[in-house]
Amino acid sequence: MSEIKYDWTKDEIIAIYRKPMMELLYEAASVHREYHNPNVVQVSTLLSIKTGGCPEDCGYCPQAARYHTDIEGNDLMTVQHVKAQALRAKASGSSRVCMGAAWRNVKDGEEFDQVLEMVRTINKLDMEVCCTLGMITENQAKRLAEAGLYAYNHNLDTSEDYYKDVISTRAYQDRLDTIGNVRKTNVTVCSGGIIGMGEKLEDRAGMLVALASLNPQPESVPINALVAVEGTPMEDIEPISIWEMIRMVATTRIVMPMTQVRLSAGRTQMSREGQAMCFFAGANSIFAGDKLLTTPNPDVNEDMEMFDLLGLIPQKPFLKKDQPQTVEAEDSQFESLGEKPKWTRPGHSIERNETAKSKSSVDH
Repeated sequence: MSEIKYDWTKDEIIAIYRKPMMELLYEAASVHREYHNPNVVQVSTLLSIKTGGCPEDCGYCPQAARYHTDIEGNDLMTVQHVKAQALRAKASGSSRVCMGAAWRNVKDGEEFDQVLEMVRTINKLDMEVCCTLGMITENQAKRLAEAGLYAYNHNLDTSEDYYKDVISTRAYQDRLDTIGNVRKTNVTVCSGGIIGMGEKLEDRAGMLVALASLNPQPESVPINALVAVEGTPMEDIEPISIWEMIRMVATTRIVMPMTQVRLSAGRTQMSREGQAMCFFAGANSIFAGDKLLTTPNPDVNEDMEMFDLLGLIPQKPFLKKDQPQTVEAEDSQFESLGEKPKWTRPGHSIERNETAKSKSSVDH
């Protein structure tokens, strides 16, 4: 197997992205076959365990409390409810459950203890458990690892340059610091971004440089296409073409050969042929289920039909890394420190985010 390269430049990545399509596909598919079984695709289920009311101002997100979208907020789910959903996901072919909470960062206390119990419960069902809960400290990462967490998702979203045009309530470095905290444990890293938010090609390349420079590179990189939701600052952005998605998947595959590239949000706008091209280009993971947190997603039966058509096999859990051991709460070595970390608030304002915020207060 060829050696992993960590020092990609933006220019090198742009040159790959711009190759003639047939050359790009051939190269990406060749790299994919070197490191992965091209007929095996992981199926993950994304579960919103706490929806809406987030204090952040991410321009793409319908869960931000400051924008008026039709998202119905809910409090943290019970452990029993999460277990029932996980069993349903397992029965339909998922090997991983990813739990998302609309928090800025994890706060020690009762709710976090409840999430740790969810992690223990799902790990005991022999499924990979992933969480996306916002920024976390090193101690919180260690508590999640001890509960049996397999992966932690924390997307960079875009390049550091374009980030300040999308989000003003936290800094890019906070994202990298959280990934650094996860890396101090045996939990794998899932980090990617969204394309189609009005960024330039240089920004897509910049995001890939940031991810590929991490050593080790993230075990999993979701590539999302923006789903423009009414009421958000990005509601009027036109969807990107499938060709941009294919190019982004192929480029990610070449730059991060060992990573699982996840075909994430935006699949409802893709034809089966488009998705097949993405799998050929190196995507080897999808999210199944009718919703991705709050945006629509293809039905799991449709996905299984597509797998049959393409001869794809759902990946078994713990194929890439052994199942973590679960330590029960009473045997835990790490306790709540009641931390109040100072995550950054950069303080600049983003015009379209402010406009969307004022629109929602006028409408209501």
